[in-house]
Amino acid sequence: MRTQVAIVGGGPAGLLLSHLLHLQGIDSVVLERRSQEHVQQRVRAGVLEQGTVDLLREVGVGERMLREGDRHEGVHVQFDEERLHIPFTELTGRAITVYGQQEVVKDLNERRRADGGQVLFEVDDVAVHDVTSDNPSVTFTHDGVAQVLHADFVAGCDGFHGVCRDTIPPDVRRVYERVYPFGWLGILAEVAPSTDELIYANNERGFALHSMRSATISRFYLQCAPDEPLDNWPDQRIWDELGTRLAAPGWKLQEGPIIERSVTAMRSFVAEPLRHGRLFLAGDSAHIVPPTGAKGLNLAVADVDRLAEALADHYRTGSDAGLDEYSAKCLERVWRVQHFSWWMTSMTHRFEGPDHDFDRRLQRSQFDYLRSSTAAATTLAENYVGMPLR
Repeated sequence: MRTQVAIVGGGPAGLLLSHLLHLQGIDSVVLERRSQEHVQQRVRAGVLEQGTVDLLREVGVGERMLREGDRHEGVHVQFDEERLHIPFTELTGRAITVYGQQEVVKDLNERRRADGGQVLFEVDDVAVHDVTSDNPSVTFTHDGVAQVLHADFVAGCDGFHGVCRDTIPPDVRRVYERVYPFGWLGILAEVAPSTDELIYANNERGFALHSMRSATISRFYLQCAPDEPLDNWPDQRIWDELGTRLAAPGWKLQEGPIIERSVTAMRSFVAEPLRHGRLFLAGDSAHIVPPTGAKGLNLAVADVDRLAEALADHYRTGSDAGLDEYSAKCLERVWRVQHFSWWMTSMTHRFEGPDHDFDRRLQRSQFDYLRSSTAAATTLAENYVGMPLR
């Protein structure tokens, strides 16, 4: 097999990159180890920055998102029972859209299929070779047949547990990591949202977040131990804890059947550089952010948007300037987002230890500053809605 760009990973990053390249007349093949059904059913991030929304609309895969997505022009930040509204659109002129990552994947898969794109699901034994040569390749097994895919470039969009990042030699790659001492218990419930905007709540008992997926499905998160057994959280305990941590005067939490629950560890991770020879990393294969800032999917979109433009420039003009600066430019955004996600996490979560009371007073001060300062509120809003893609 031969293509111009071999893309390892058929999640949102890989599929969007393939679509963007197609619009530039560049061939690609996407290799995904999971089934199409699995990829389209994974419940992941649901907050899309303004830049992500604009890009998906501009490249022809945003019709259903605009029709079914839930546009939000602000967010609620809460300390104990005091709730503060941060008006995104008023402060920045931009907004966010709540639309599940799995829905983005469905839209991209349908578009790639309609355009005749090559997306191979359920591939095994993927390995990347010769990325520092002019003829890199990817070997894999599909339908029991061993194959070799030759390409001009390889894009590693295969997530944190993929194979592409480890292709970069340890003496070339540097890793930065922070593991937080807590996790998130994520809950999906068949109940209408009890709020007009997302609520980030800092309570003495720990962090809570009220989000939503649709007019009838709500998404909740509770700070918990990173290795918390799910058996410790029967339905009524979940609702009682959410009711306590999200409590505010005159507000009531609606309860309903819980249809999904899981525990996610909290971590920050960056692998530098994002390029080695003709291999380019994008999305979770290169970086992980705590979900507090809702940036994971949006960072992946920014990566592949920049990579697609750099590859298009290479094929169109012969210039490699965009490819040469890809890693450095992406990392500028990655570290800005890492800082914002750390800041949001530090402001909203309970930290145990001898400094707990001191930390809590700092969090209280930050909340008061957001309430009293338009500049402080604008900083939060500007980072949350996202910087322009370019």
